[in-house]
Amino acid sequence: RTRALGLVLQLSDHDAQRPFLAEFLAGVSRGASAEGFTLTVASADSDDHLIETFQNLLRDGKADGFILPRAMVDDYRVRLLRDGKVPFVLFGRPDDDDECCWHDVRGEDAMRDAVLHLSKLGHKRIGFINGGLIYSYAGLRSAGFAAGMAQANLVVDPKLIIEDVVTLEEGAAAGSQLLNRANRPTAIVCAVDRAALGVYQAAEKLGFKIGSDVSVIAYDGIQDGAHVDPPLTTFSVDAQLSGHRLAALLVRRIRGEPVAQLRETVPATFLDRGSAGPVQTT
Repeated sequence: RTRALGLVLQLSDHDAQRPFLAEFLAGVSRGASAEGFTLTVASADSDDHLIETFQNLLRDGKADGFILPRAMVDDYRVRLLRDGKVPFVLFGRPDDDDECCWHDVRGEDAMRDAVLHLSKLGHKRIGFINGGLIYSYAGLRSAGFAAGMAQANLVVDPKLIIEDVVTLEEGAAAGSQLLNRANRPTAIVCAVDRAALGVYQAAEKLGFKIGSDVSVIAYDGIQDGAHVDPPLTTFSVDAQLSGHRLAALLVRRIRGEPVAQLRETVPATFLDRGSAGPVQTT
């Protein structure tokens, strides 16, 4: 039979980013095809359904291994496949990396560089809106933000940090909370673009102009960020490249290469587009 790679998607708030998902799938498909593998894609609407889907694909011979999108802090998918001796590769770096191979984009470096960029523009009070805490990336990006603040000799104010923000609506609420503070931040770093676009909404309601009254830098590079005013300054991820690399790594794992040789990270690409400007002096 033709060998196949499996990708089971459990759609979440993150997956509102349909263009990202389409690019990612195109990359995985291209990577699988280059190695003579087919790609089996399935979706699940709950944890139980996801486990059942894994088991069905394995039983029916429709997958020889799996790509796991978005490494989670407590990742039952990893435990299930590791215990079953099923090859898998993660998009993201797990906290427990035993028997794990992965491809990941260094979001922590992006958060650090965002802070350093803002510091060079004169910003000292910098807020941070982090992403979904169930995912491993949140801890990495939080550490990157803290590292940037330390490198810039700036003090982290816990009152200017909001966690677990993924959607546009949550970003608007977090942005409103930060911008309504008496001693508000002059700049905000967001772990995901959709949260940053929510900050745009909050700023507009308060009469603040993005890029001058408050600067914003985010991460993902989703298409929506290019179409706001001013366009969102962000760190872009090449979703198609990541999909292709994950497929290549999984094929190598299926063919028996050691896990330690199948771990790689790449940088995000900085898009300086206008939402981060010099601090305003009063």
